[in-house]
Amino acid sequence: MNDADIRQRAAELLAAHAARRPFEPFAGAAALPSLTSAYAVQRAYVEGLCAQLGTGIAGYKIGLTSPRMQAMCGIDSPIAGRVLATRLLSDGVSLRRADYGRLGIEFEIGVRMGDSLPASAAPHSFERVAAAVAAVTVAVEVVDDRAAQYQGLDMASLVADNSWNAGVILGAWQTHWPELPDLAGLVSRDGEVVDQGHGRDVLGHPFKALTWLANHLAASGEGLRAGDVIATGSIVPTRFPTGPERYEYSIVGLGALSFKVID
Repeated sequence: MNDADIRQRAAELLAAHAARRPFEPFAGAAALPSLTSAYAVQRAYVEGLCAQLGTGIAGYKIGLTSPRMQAMCGIDSPIAGRVLATRLLSDGVSLRRADYGRLGIEFEIGVRMGDSLPASAAPHSFERVAAAVAAVTVAVEVVDDRAAQYQGLDMASLVADNSWNAGVILGAWQTHWPELPDLAGLVSRDGEVVDQGHGRDVLGHPFKALTWLANHLAASGEGLRAGDVIATGSIVPTRFPTGPERYEYSIVGLGALSFKVID
């Protein structure tokens, strides 16, 4: 794809979101020829979004890192998206369903980088990436899939649409943490446990997902920066609230957060 084609697809995404249209994959003559092209469109789309909102990029999301999430979407490899600074949310926030095409919530482990991992230093090892992490926390990714149809989901179109990221809710940062694969996360809705997962459900270790991201970015000349916040992938399948609900998410050793979904 040339630059004009990339800008055109990005403009179409901006217009679709502004008009609150349901998600539709790029198809036919507009189909994206490769994941490389999809990530180029994502970069252009996010640049346009940042310009509209007067914000910058605070970090990244990693998606499809657990077998349950990959089965849900019919895609067998991770994907990445960018998190806007104005979409970093705090414990106790209220999410209004009407603000999204279709609100989804994903329960994760978040990390904050203490050291940069530039593309020039790639390939990055698991050990180097783990050593660059300054803090971890419980995190909930907010997604907006705009009522997408999951059967036969087009991975390139999903990626181009910033992998559906619409924000990240963060708990309190912890600078010392237990072994992440062994940690169990509990998801409660209106006081009742509705699902659970473990740190090992994210590619065996959340830092393995982070290593994938660091090397994925390096392939296009980008790098992780000190201070970047990353959501490493959901330990349970996405939930789609259908009305007012209150959620609590806790991981022993990392902490807890809560939030409300309102109409």
